[in-house]
Amino acid sequence: MINPASVHQLSFYQSSFMKKRHEQKLIILSIGLVIAFSIPISLLFNSEKDTFGYPMILIYIFAVWMVSIIISFIIVKKYDE
Repeated sequence: MINPASVHQLSFYQSSFMKKRHEQKLIILSIGLVIAFSIPISLLFNSEKDTFGYPMILIYIFAVWMVSIIISFIIVKKYDE
């Protein structure tokens, strides 16, 4: 016989997960970051040019990092709604 308390715990446990589409978006973002930070792509920005006095590769790394934080914030914020 099923205990009603365990059914409530199970429903709470299932409802605490993200929606599948949000999980998929975060996985796609992670794969995109692995590709963006891979050595061949990163070395494309390893040049002698300076932007605001900083090397181009440093600007690239921090820009990709900032964009990924913003995108993940938007995805997680939509999950809360």
